[in-house]
Amino acid sequence: MPVKILGIVAVLIGSMFGLMGGDDQSSAPPPTTAVSTQKPEVEFADAYNADDTWLIYWYICGSNLESDYGSATADINEMLKAKVPENVKVLIQAGGAKTWKNAFMNAGQLNRCLYDSEGLHELPAIANASMGSPDTLATFLRYGEENFDADHKVFIFWDHGGGSVFGVCHDEQFNQMMSLNGIRDAFTSVFDANEKNPPFEIVGFDTCLMATYETANNFYGLSRYMVASEEVEPGNGWEYTGLLSALGKNPAMGGGELGSIICDTYYADCSRTWTDGTATLSVIDLSKMPSLKAAYENFGIESLQQSAQNPRKFFSRLGRSAHRSENYGGNTREKGYYDMIDLGDLARNSRDLLPASSDNLIGAIDDAVVYKVNGAYRSRGAGISGFYPFDGGEQIFQIYNTVYAAPQPHKYLYHYLMYGQMPAEAASLMDVDVSTIPQTAVGETFFNIDDLEDLKIQIDDKNNAFVQLTADQMENLASVRCNLAYVDAEQGIALYLGSDNTVTVDWDKGTAKDQFDGTWLMLDGYPIYVEVTAEEDDYDLYSVPIKLNGQRCNLEAAYDYKAKEYKVLGARPMNEERGVSDKHLIKIEKGDRITTLHYGVPTGDEEVDDFIEVEVDTFTVGDSLKFGSEELGDGEFIYCFEFVTPNNESATSEFVNFTIQGGNIYTTQLD
Repeated sequence: MPVKILGIVAVLIGSMFGLMGGDDQSSAPPPTTAVSTQKPEVEFADAYNADDTWLIYWYICGSNLESDYGSATADINEMLKAKVPENVKVLIQAGGAKTWKNAFMNAGQLNRCLYDSEGLHELPAIANASMGSPDTLATFLRYGEENFDADHKVFIFWDHGGGSVFGVCHDEQFNQMMSLNGIRDAFTSVFDANEKNPPFEIVGFDTCLMATYETANNFYGLSRYMVASEEVEPGNGWEYTGLLSALGKNPAMGGGELGSIICDTYYADCSRTWTDGTATLSVIDLSKMPSLKAAYENFGIESLQQSAQNPRKFFSRLGRSAHRSENYGGNTREKGYYDMIDLGDLARNSRDLLPASSDNLIGAIDDAVVYKVNGAYRSRGAGISGFYPFDGGEQIFQIYNTVYAAPQPHKYLYHYLMYGQMPAEAASLMDVDVSTIPQTAVGETFFNIDDLEDLKIQIDDKNNAFVQLTADQMENLASVRCNLAYVDAEQGIALYLGSDNTVTVDWDKGTAKDQFDGTWLMLDGYPIYVEVTAEEDDYDLYSVPIKLNGQRCNLEAAYDYKAKEYKVLGARPMNEERGVSDKHLIKIEKGDRITTLHYGVPTGDEEVDDFIEVEVDTFTVGDSLKFGSEELGDGEFIYCFEFVTPNNESATSEFVNFTIQGGNIYTTQLD
């Protein structure tokens, strides 16, 4: 391939790398099917009397989960298998789906049912309205309070969840989703918050991504416990037969024990349906929120104090801690951003940076999370996540800034990161004169990586490509990634293969060196575009865009460092709705048709402004789908380093050409 054409390809792919990407790196081991609980020795004593009455509010926003997969109907059928005594009742309101997979619910109305010891009873339906509206939620809460007496109440949200920023319950008829503020307003319009005697025993989220600090703080005074998942839930969701049967056998149990049963039955069902790899579920004691709130806000205040001394250095170090921490929902350009990070893992990775507050935060989380379960590939989480602006965009941050339950120090901190301006109100938290704090000009940030664009790559005596950064350049960076593209001269196209952890970064010496060995991740021997969505001490997680039997999906896979093996976890449909991660995880089976999706640019002389999605290889799955690192074989490849700031801006180095020939790799610089 002539150098001239490669040079054109490099320019085009440089713009493409600015739009696509993976995550930063770290690595080393868990057991393949590990389950851990926050406090495995915990014993929950009965809190109430056996003849106490229970009412479970079940708010089912069917969405595409019901229309496409019948998931809500499946969970209702699980409920119908459970025998409950006279003192346990389930009040259901269901809507938000274009169609229902059962005979007793209608998409043109809001359906209400009661399940008790005598079975399922249809209640008068009401006019159709958005299940994503706080008014609809408030009406349901008021109906239950006015028509049913109960000693103890449980509320369960069922549908999609999008974390602290996006909320829950995407009504596909009205295209509306409910924010945390809307949820709080709905509950407090019906119930008075009471810190000592909250109206609900449990508020639970059979949704994705809602085990967040902001969600827990939202329900302080409204519920004793919260049960939710940090990560995207698999489509099977909670297991209602076991949940209701256990409560029916022992109505004297308290919310802690019931929460632990929800966790255990959920995880057992995930194991049975092979969706346990990234499953998470936590039980949070909301009476511990004052201590957790103080610890988390002190973590934010210490961050403000440190950032005010040297903003660039602080935010780059905090960004590196965040990239090493367990985070949820993907947080890559291909999969989208939910900006949720495990607070315990972030605190552990920030001990050197924030020594006065990190251990206190870890202890407060440990005290609040009384029980949790997690799969082998979500082993570092402490049970509560929080907002961190991985995406670097203003839109998500501006929504977060309006969340009642979000901590004020962190709103100030991330405003400082995003805009280079410390809010004047933050000075009172730090007890300093805000005029002494470094500020940027309006419209600028602390980070400038212009001099890293097209940074020269050097080649060492072992034929490895590397870049040398100055201390000042390093202070601009949260991560350094590598990118690889394959040049197909016959087809006249360069295919971007994505990012992988084939780069070694020495933050002390300021070097980044390639570790390319002529291998890449493949599906059944076919090269793929891949993003690394998590790089933990124990495992890596990968996302691969494919078409599965004609449907666009992200194939999810893992590498277990202890077992030294790759594992395909399943394929998750790509959901185009913003703030919604699809829960449905599809098992790859024999006979499935897979088409690999890449991003490419033509290699001719014509001007090209953007990359194009390219369907490359189509094959039929045999007895099992093989996923793993394999030799690429002879060919021409383009490689560069990508430098990423704490606010997610990026620049790419110059490109080098890797030529693989007869098993040897030849590295040459491009003119």
